[in-house]
Amino acid sequence: MKTTRVLALAGAVACAAVAAVGAAAAPSNVCPNGQVRFGVEPYDSGSKFTGAYEALTKALQTNLGCPVKLIVTNNYTAEVEAMRAKQLDVGEFGPLGYIFAAKLANAQPVAVFGTKNHKPVTYTAGLWVPKSSPITTVAQLKGKTIAFSDPASTSGNLYPRYALLKAGLNPNSDVKIQFAGGHPQSLLALTNGKVDAAEVNSQQQATAAAAGQFDASQYREIWKSDPIPNDPITVRGDLSPAFKAAFKTALLKLTTAQLKLVDTELGVDSGPMIPGTDSMYNTIRSIVNLEHLGIKDIG
Repeated sequence: MKTTRVLALAGAVACAAVAAVGAAAAPSNVCPNGQVRFGVEPYDSGSKFTGAYEALTKALQTNLGCPVKLIVTNNYTAEVEAMRAKQLDVGEFGPLGYIFAAKLANAQPVAVFGTKNHKPVTYTAGLWVPKSSPITTVAQLKGKTIAFSDPASTSGNLYPRYALLKAGLNPNSDVKIQFAGGHPQSLLALTNGKVDAAEVNSQQQATAAAAGQFDASQYREIWKSDPIPNDPITVRGDLSPAFKAAFKTALLKLTTAQLKLVDTELGVDSGPMIPGTDSMYNTIRSIVNLEHLGIKDIG
């Protein structure tokens, strides 16, 4: 989650490789090159985040019958570039990242996180200020400093930027946006008094509150987005139909117990994964077009 452009994709991916969770039984014939490279963007940090995805990787490995290598990329855009370079076979993207991954890397949604009622999980973006701040509306942010998380973040850039536009503000000149490097860092910029306002999405709020790192009663949410569809898990489109079918089956077979750690990271209840479709992200695509964003704008 850095604002600087990825200069050396191979180096970024090499540095980001977290683990190849122990070898599974005999590799499945449908797995590309005998293993699966699973990319995840670093929407959170720390051992709980890594542990959650290592657990998910292990469960996928069992279901697929071949080794699955977990790769947490250096930032959101690096994951798109890694799949475009065919250095990832599958990946979990944020909604904004998915729009570019679908366009540039032929990423195809397979499954999304679900609730206990088998509905797609959603989350919200938010703009927060200290409770003592006189700011009560987005329009009053003119001339203020705001912490966003990452240029390629849906809730940490795309949606709050849209909120500024709707309030009649030019995000490039009427406010000073500081990209903190991630959702946790954006929240810290707010709680440490480094900025006048910050984006804090509902997932980060839940995670930080559970860890005793954020007391919402001491802050005020001056804007909240409509529900945002959560991350799709995707497969690279040029892989074999047999692998795509096997991967979808592996995801949909995951139990709520196997998904619990990741669901906790996402701040949602532990439900099953459900089939994902491109049309779930049409609203995201519309906002991307409205803001005239290209891949160069989020790297």
